[in-house]
Amino acid sequence: MSTTPPQSVPELQQAVLDGAFGPLPGELTVTSAFWVHHTTRLAGSQVTYRNQYVLLRSGDSFGACSFEAGDLAPDFCAEASGHSLDTLIRHESAPVRIAALDAYLGRVRPHRDAEDAEAVTLPTGTPEVRAEARDAAVAGLLDIAPEAKVALIGVVNPLVAAIRERGGVPLPCDFNLRTTHWGDPVTDDMDQVLAEADAVVATGMTLVNGSFDRIVAHCREQDLPLVVYAQSGSAVARAFLDAGVTALSAEPFPFSQFSADATTLYRYRAARA
Repeated sequence: MSTTPPQSVPELQQAVLDGAFGPLPGELTVTSAFWVHHTTRLAGSQVTYRNQYVLLRSGDSFGACSFEAGDLAPDFCAEASGHSLDTLIRHESAPVRIAALDAYLGRVRPHRDAEDAEAVTLPTGTPEVRAEARDAAVAGLLDIAPEAKVALIGVVNPLVAAIRERGGVPLPCDFNLRTTHWGDPVTDDMDQVLAEADAVVATGMTLVNGSFDRIVAHCREQDLPLVVYAQSGSAVARAFLDAGVTALSAEPFPFSQFSADATTLYRYRAARA
């Protein structure tokens, strides 16, 4: 079992392939593959969130990764079931690689069994009730000084509000939104907000678009707190605790938006945070 945190996603990928985290991934098989497209518009919102996910089940674990429209075709799933995790961790598609890594890491060390995880139950209820509980759990990981500038990479409006409620100044960055619910401009220049930030909050989707390694490296170099909230690659992001990630809200499948019943997310804090 690996005890040295990885410094990049490719480094983590190679360590998993080498068996540093448990059994060789060639020994573990994907039994089910899902391509999911859904939209959400919460009550009172003018924003429709459009999401695509690839989900890979291996044993008692689901690996997940969200991706941009057009990055992966639905027919991928036709041949994915039955492949080993080794094959899919090496796949040409980044969303597939991250989902496969997530399935592997979630299988060898399930969130539900992790001694350092704080389980948070999201209550039965409407989408609005469950989204509010989820975002409150993420916001509870924020520990910022008054007037601290917080880069929010992957804009979720309740997190903008949560940063302000804690006295911080949000610096929103997103590839798909141009303004927040309150009309704040949203930039697509991640380097700009990182350069100004005293702390960073980032979505797990950064794992698939290549920006995660840059964010983690910047936070390590500048000694900045980094909170990650992840449905995509929640077990992948967990591997970077104590290697740049200081806190994590990990939400494995089934996600809050896919169920009206109570589900669980898991909060982690780095030992050296």
